[in-house]
Amino acid sequence: MEDVLKIGEITLRSRLILGTGKYASFELMRQALEASGTEMVTVAIRRVNLDPQKGESLLDYIDRKKITILPNTAGCYSAKEAIRTARLSREALETNLVKLEVLGDPKTLLPDPVETLEATKQLVKEGFCVLTYTSDDPIMAKRLEDAGATSVMPAGSPIGSGQGILNPNNIRIILESLTVPVIVDAGVGTASDVVLAMELGVEGVLLNTGVACAKDPVKMAKAMAHAIEAGRLAYLAGRIPKRLYAKASSPLEGMIEEQPHG
Repeated sequence: MEDVLKIGEITLRSRLILGTGKYASFELMRQALEASGTEMVTVAIRRVNLDPQKGESLLDYIDRKKITILPNTAGCYSAKEAIRTARLSREALETNLVKLEVLGDPKTLLPDPVETLEATKQLVKEGFCVLTYTSDDPIMAKRLEDAGATSVMPAGSPIGSGQGILNPNNIRIILESLTVPVIVDAGVGTASDVVLAMELGVEGVLLNTGVACAKDPVKMAKAMAHAIEAGRLAYLAGRIPKRLYAKASSPLEGMIEEQPHG
């Protein structure tokens, strides 16, 4: 069977989800998206031009036949604000998909757990397919699943920090506790970070800065695509256990002992 990622009614062959912010130009973004093979991208609905009369928009550079738009509530600091933004995205883009992001403060950009949970519950009631950004707290992750989140998206490390996966054990606990897809979101800096995330067993990785702000975004996008595939295959293959001491690669049983001359 084909190994695919299912998010609600959406089926994706690529497990790499990319953001669309911070690129030097829309054309560079388009090239990076194509190089990555991604089939879903996030769009900050509050920061995108939705009026053709006001000039070009990043939406003009996304092939909607190949790529699913995932509107996000980036920049929201309360449940009320995020819910209003999600409703706007549904009207403007005709989709029930939303990446819910409710931040606690502008310095750390850490999620506000209370407002995030409240917004998740309300949006689920309104029929949204909610992919919720959260911290790597296993208890909070479980509460979001119980609230009806379609996917729970714990941060690998703070947004845009490039620190990679700081608490892999927390991600492991989340994976043990949840049944909905777990997608690592935020903090990924390079391909090795993606491999580590996928080897833990997460369903996918969402990243933006690691590609958009790389010296060569197109090459980094390709690297991230290969990392997703390598990490997923390694997880499915099952790694060997770590040992304190060496173990011979070639078995010793059955070897013919050399006889002394004499």
